[in-house]
Amino acid sequence: MAKSVARTRTEKERWEEETLKPFLEKHPERKERFVTVSNEEVHRLYTPEDIEDLDYERDLGYPGEYPFTRGVYPTMYRGRLWTMRQFAGFGTAEETNQRFKYLLKEGQTGLSTAFDMPTLMGLDSDHPLAQGEVGVEGVAVDTLRDFEILFDGIPLDEVSTSFTINPSAPVIYAMYIAIADQQGVPREKIRGTIQNDMLKEFIAQKEWVIPPKPSVDLIVDLFEFGIRETPKFNLISISGYHIREAGSTAVQELAFTLADGMAYVEAALERGIDVDALAPQLSFFFNSHNSFFEEIAKFRAARRIWARVMRERYGAKNPRSWMLKFHTQTAGCSLTEQQPLNNIVRVTLQALAAVLGGTQSLHTNSYDEALALPTEEAVRIALRTQQIIAYESGAADVIDPLGGSYFVEALTNRVEEQALEYIHKIEEMGDGSMLRGVLRGIEDGFFQKEIADAAYTYQKQVDSGEQVIVGVNRYVIEEDRKPNILRIDPEVEKRQVARLKKVKEERDNAKVEECLRALKGALEKGENAMPYILEAVKAYASVGEIMGVFRDVHGSYREPAMI
Repeated sequence: MAKSVARTRTEKERWEEETLKPFLEKHPERKERFVTVSNEEVHRLYTPEDIEDLDYERDLGYPGEYPFTRGVYPTMYRGRLWTMRQFAGFGTAEETNQRFKYLLKEGQTGLSTAFDMPTLMGLDSDHPLAQGEVGVEGVAVDTLRDFEILFDGIPLDEVSTSFTINPSAPVIYAMYIAIADQQGVPREKIRGTIQNDMLKEFIAQKEWVIPPKPSVDLIVDLFEFGIRETPKFNLISISGYHIREAGSTAVQELAFTLADGMAYVEAALERGIDVDALAPQLSFFFNSHNSFFEEIAKFRAARRIWARVMRERYGAKNPRSWMLKFHTQTAGCSLTEQQPLNNIVRVTLQALAAVLGGTQSLHTNSYDEALALPTEEAVRIALRTQQIIAYESGAADVIDPLGGSYFVEALTNRVEEQALEYIHKIEEMGDGSMLRGVLRGIEDGFFQKEIADAAYTYQKQVDSGEQVIVGVNRYVIEEDRKPNILRIDPEVEKRQVARLKKVKEERDNAKVEECLRALKGALEKGENAMPYILEAVKAYASVGEIMGVFRDVHGSYREPAMI
């Protein structure tokens, strides 16, 4: 191997002098810097010299085997395609139920639920702060009655459902269990994912109710309950997506996400939860951006780092505990209002990168999402994009088809090395504890500053034209047509508030008060909150009422000022 690399190095030097140099004198390269979206410089050419330290068995291995660099399953998409999910949620539960059924009819294989801002923030639709926001960017959910409508005619033993929600995640998870109980579906058979990732909220997305430490405690409550009650349900989706959308680089997205994952594992271990009981029910959620090869390298590096961390740091014995399974969404922040049909091309490349990177589940953004919630036509095109990749491109026929590429392997190594530098720094901030390091990083503004600096650098490059955005800072045209966009009727809010009022009038309010008092008592005594949340949900207590108990006990959170 050493002789081969030395020979390659000599031949490369000869090529540069004899072939490349005279060619460049006549035909210079383009003047711009050759960098990824994350501002990582890429070389002109990659050879065996760039991966001379790569050990196939140690660093790559085989699909379905440690360290899972080449994929978590032995056959990958030759056995089963990734789950095709389209994010859906707008207006009231009736409208979203119709969209769910439309997507299932069109060939979608899993549901993915978007909630409106009041629901995300643990507020009811009749709260003063909810005015003008009800049903606007997702479905409004106040009580179990909304969930009964949302999943009307959708058998939970046949469909996997994902819920993108964090502060109110335990309440939504409890509602899903309650619907399964109503349908007579055994809890151990329901499948899906609850995002339930509060650390990334404090780092990037900024949706919270209570402070970081009690937020983590509540997440561990859900772990403890879910391991026992819903063994096929992913109890958290540790999310780098929103970190990337906030402006991070690919390396920051990977490092901060894996650090959050390690923090959750440590919090569970402190509670006495066995690592092999929890780890198979952990899932991850990544962004797929425009730098095609960088994204593929990121996904491969993620699997390798996580496998080694779980086996070597946390002592997991079950191979399923070493697997990093993840959902991918194409990059919303890359979509442009200008020339929106160009977004179809962007989404296609991003989706293909996710597939070549080995994702287990995929959402493709609709071309009109920079303007409004997607129309049915735009959603259908986004879903067809996945189906064309799956059935027409051949990308799903070979496992890890770019494995062994000098460029991809070198990039995978570099992404891993840089991510580990961040991870070690966060660990040092916590004096050896990743949980304390992440909490300290949030408190000190470490993550926020790193992301802000990366976002600022990128925006400067766009403004200067160094980063080309087609239709925005190059190839700009005057547009005379506007696409059709989905608008939420203001009547939606009135109907939702009226439904909430009716539920509160018809429910057993004495029972609701009893459930809320019991929940408060459990929180004050440090008991697991999930059984009490489930009882309150079944009594038709609202999201706002239940989350109000958490505010009463733990107080609200205000982010420290960053200078």
